[in-house]
Amino acid sequence: MHPLPAFPEMTLPQMLRERARTMPERIAIRQKDFGIWKPYDWASYYRRACRFGLGLRALGLPEGGHVGVISENRIEWVLAQMGAGLVGAVTVGVYPTSPTSEVAYVVGHADIEIMVCEDQEQTDKVLEALDQLPRLKKIVVMETKGLRSFAAEARRLIATFDEVENMGAVAGNPALIDEALARQTLDDVGLMIYTSGSTGKPKGAMISYRNIRGVVPGIVERLRLSAHTSHLSYLPLCHVAEQMLTTFVPLYTGSQVNFGESIRTVQEDLREVAPSMFLGVPRIWEKMHASISIKLQEAGGLRRWLFNKAFAACKPLAEKPRSAWTVGETLVYFACYWSIFRALQNFIGLRNAQVALTGAAPIPPDVVRFFRVLGVPLVEVYGLTESTGMVTGHPLDQVIVGTVGTPTLGVEWRIGEAGELQIRGDMVFAGYYKNPEATPTSIRDGWLHTGDVVREEGGQLKIVDRLKDIMITAGGKNLTPSEIENTMKGSPYIKECVIVAEGRKFVGALVMIDYETVGKWAEAQRIPFTHFRSLAEHPKVRELIEADIAQGNQRLAQVSQIRKFHLLTKELDHDDGEVTATMKVRRSSIYKTYAAEIEALYH
Repeated sequence: MHPLPAFPEMTLPQMLRERARTMPERIAIRQKDFGIWKPYDWASYYRRACRFGLGLRALGLPEGGHVGVISENRIEWVLAQMGAGLVGAVTVGVYPTSPTSEVAYVVGHADIEIMVCEDQEQTDKVLEALDQLPRLKKIVVMETKGLRSFAAEARRLIATFDEVENMGAVAGNPALIDEALARQTLDDVGLMIYTSGSTGKPKGAMISYRNIRGVVPGIVERLRLSAHTSHLSYLPLCHVAEQMLTTFVPLYTGSQVNFGESIRTVQEDLREVAPSMFLGVPRIWEKMHASISIKLQEAGGLRRWLFNKAFAACKPLAEKPRSAWTVGETLVYFACYWSIFRALQNFIGLRNAQVALTGAAPIPPDVVRFFRVLGVPLVEVYGLTESTGMVTGHPLDQVIVGTVGTPTLGVEWRIGEAGELQIRGDMVFAGYYKNPEATPTSIRDGWLHTGDVVREEGGQLKIVDRLKDIMITAGGKNLTPSEIENTMKGSPYIKECVIVAEGRKFVGALVMIDYETVGKWAEAQRIPFTHFRSLAEHPKVRELIEADIAQGNQRLAQVSQIRKFHLLTKELDHDDGEVTATMKVRRSSIYKTYAAEIEALYH
């Protein structure tokens, strides 16, 4: 095991100053603008964050004040966060995909005084809700295109990001930063992260600097990260998973972060950066799995046959540590790697990945196996907003697919009533903002009640389901919907599967096709379609999905098998309240919307 560096007893902003002092010329961030990667060293990262922080002060932000950020990932996001931290303020991220009503709720509930917006589109959402936001003093906009179109009244509220940075450089007092950092302690709250709200209104989890410093050693040790690690940041920074790898770990280890052009260019950016670490939520891995399936469909018979041959030969190695491979197995793998797998790793941009992670939601085990067979070192990790990120994960040389590994360094854990995982340690969050009733139900005697049911399997933890999601059929049998749903989502043709079983005689399901993969399949079969609905309603498509569900059913206990399903005729949508910003299904909302279709399954 590589030795773990000793992490100083410093807050995140204090660490940024330390990095600028000890490794000023080392590259901290690279950002792609108009096709060109622009590097920023630790000294310029710190200098620009100081200027922005002093600019926020000049705009009237008090110490302990709240700054909101709504933007895709880019250097200005972290400059705003670090700038706020350097002057003793708290940062609150807002999902850039959120509709106006959700933005208004978070900005209002979090008492945000200065809102940093990416562009005109995000600024419009805030302006639309102004009458509900009495605390808001100023809007800072990163991209100035389209700002002239705002009415004079709105324009008075707005400053550009450059103006705020220049204000801090010209009028700011640099001694203010040192004074604020001298007062800052590990118990100060640095970040507020709003949960995605899959069952109700989002809750603001207060994350202290001690929580951040408490979670980092476990992540670094388990994933074997170092100052030489490089990462592509593209998942929303208002989510704890991306914060963990874009700000928490890099500031303590000195590693490098890359911001691509946008969320839409991830695949291209991955090929250019070829990072040593990559984090994907299950949806990303399922999408990559589907894109490889499409590529293989287009590849023609011989290449497809070669791939299937190579895949079958290497399948037994997916969960076997490389150190335990025999000479024969090593030779077989390398023959397959050079002839087939290397090209596919290049295609998805993960040829240099020393570790790849999936987390934030359950993933079909077959998808994990698929990438591990290709030689992508994919491990499953688990954490919550309330645990400040990752608290369990597979050791890299000991992967049991279908589990989430073992608890990381510094995490105390136990299994409580009804099999609920409970954890204790510095990483347990400081509580919910303005929600005194919710905090004591979540943290009791220092133990965080995760709400996730687990069991041990082969010495590792397996997440069974959310405690509140477990269903009881009319026959009194307990079912774990996520196990059934994940088995079905292992098919490249099924994008979403929502189980109906509570109080029912058998398991029913609402199924959403993967439009891209099914579309390619339909073209190859010469099946005409014009849009999502016409494709989903085609009898041949129903037969395709029926066959994949039958295949999935073979892997499930009889009581868990899907007997009837309804194919959805449109994509589940965040704007319609059917999924959260992180694409988690809102069951109650879907059950309500599709009540008639669900009833039809049982009549």
